[in-house]
Amino acid sequence: MKYQQATFKASYGLSSQLPEHDRPEIVFSGRSNVGKSSLINKLCNRKNLARVSATPGKTATINYYDLVDGYFVDLPGYGYAKVSASERARWDDLINSYFAASERCGLLVQLLDSRHAPSADDRMMLEYLHHHQIPFVVALTKADKLKKAQATAAVTEFTEICAPYRCKAVILTSAQTGAGVEELRAFFETITTD
Repeated sequence: MKYQQATFKASYGLSSQLPEHDRPEIVFSGRSNVGKSSLINKLCNRKNLARVSATPGKTATINYYDLVDGYFVDLPGYGYAKVSASERARWDDLINSYFAASERCGLLVQLLDSRHAPSADDRMMLEYLHHHQIPFVVALTKADKLKKAQATAAVTEFTEICAPYRCKAVILTSAQTGAGVEELRAFFETITTD
């Protein structure tokens, strides 16, 4: 993956707009405001590649980032209460349509906040990934907010929680310090060269 050459490709708001699958896609999933855009920016060593917002529910489309030999795909955040029923239904259709094409997702990065137990929506997503046999790793975000002992405990706890869902790895990350970035990149390279 050519992270430094990453460019924004397009946003897709309807399932009928999704592009043809032509190279490996690494997908980012998580609740609203968990830090998907920030982590994508850190992985690509760019400040404004993916737009970051303090407002939950800002990413309402599937956003594609072109990395020359693959894509990062940013899914809409889930679990934000202030979204209309029709908008939530559109999001559900969009995400289900994306995963219906099983060859699309080479690996999914499920972002979970390292400071809090997984929400009901997080657990529902883990169930979804397991049920549909979607390969995934967990990125525990906001590691810079934890003390060293808390960070170690979080990895142990989340590894136990995620094991029944066939999670491939639990990686502690921080978009502030860059923790976990190299570990994630190494994981991406093994997926894209299979």
